[in-house]
Amino acid sequence: MLRYEGILLCRKPYGMTSHDIIHELRLTIGQKKIGHTGTLDPRATGLLVVCLGRATKIAQFLSETDKTYEAEIYLGQRSPTMDSEGLDPNEPIRPIPELDDAGMQKILDSFKGHITQRVPSYSAVKIGGQRMYKLARKGMDVEAPEREVDIANITLKDMDLPTVRFTVSCSKGTYVRALADDIGQRIGCGAYLKGLIRTRVGRFELTDALSLTEIRHYRDAGSLKRHVLPIETVLPFPSVQVNKSFTPAIITGRTPELKDVVDISDRFSMGDLLSICDHTGRVMAVGRAEVDSVQLHPEYTGKQFFSYIRVLN
Repeated sequence: MLRYEGILLCRKPYGMTSHDIIHELRLTIGQKKIGHTGTLDPRATGLLVVCLGRATKIAQFLSETDKTYEAEIYLGQRSPTMDSEGLDPNEPIRPIPELDDAGMQKILDSFKGHITQRVPSYSAVKIGGQRMYKLARKGMDVEAPEREVDIANITLKDMDLPTVRFTVSCSKGTYVRALADDIGQRIGCGAYLKGLIRTRVGRFELTDALSLTEIRHYRDAGSLKRHVLPIETVLPFPSVQVNKSFTPAIITGRTPELKDVVDISDRFSMGDLLSICDHTGRVMAVGRAEVDSVQLHPEYTGKQFFSYIRVLN
């Protein structure tokens, strides 16, 4: 069976959990070592960045990136889950104030920048070792923690009251459900998240993603490997390439000296992440720079200029 290693962009359908997708892919491509860089709720659709083989070791470096969503919210009602799942059909619909596009955009703009969000009660965040959604389903009242997140951009797409659609680009950890609830409270009539599509994760776009059906098709055709992005192309870090004799030492976690290095692809500063490559250019580890690259001249006498964070064995 062909072994896959790298990043596969998958289009998650409505109703499936992110774990469901991983389970299906394990069956489809016949390997267990598969993960993803960020969960999507079952009612959300869109881009799921899947890591195959050794690429599961770089998930942490891809999950820190900003994401873009297309959101649809429904005004006039609130939901304890902040989406349609927890909606009470008997809850009265509150009157919606008069809103035009300019007024709605002004409200959305008020959420741009660095904001504080309260984590939804129905979330997987743990309180006292237990998932919040489990506590909420038991009727237990717990104080949800707050998070600092960044909203880089939020733009109205269209509005047909009581439905409002907008695009939002935000930092890791942002709950669009909570954002929908906050918008409804800002308007004064309440709101819940009716639909959500993730269209971008970092530099990865939904337009490049494959459905499960397409993945099966390419597997059967023997061409799925063409759609798997190599690790070397997805890590946005400067690379440090070592010589052939030092290559086996990377797996043991031994740090090279400058004499073992044959190439440094770009400048870096102390604290920057680095891709550590073998003599063929294959990424073998991720490290953190302990000096600025300008210090690495032929007269450099330091023994260690980076430390390992993750070895991809």
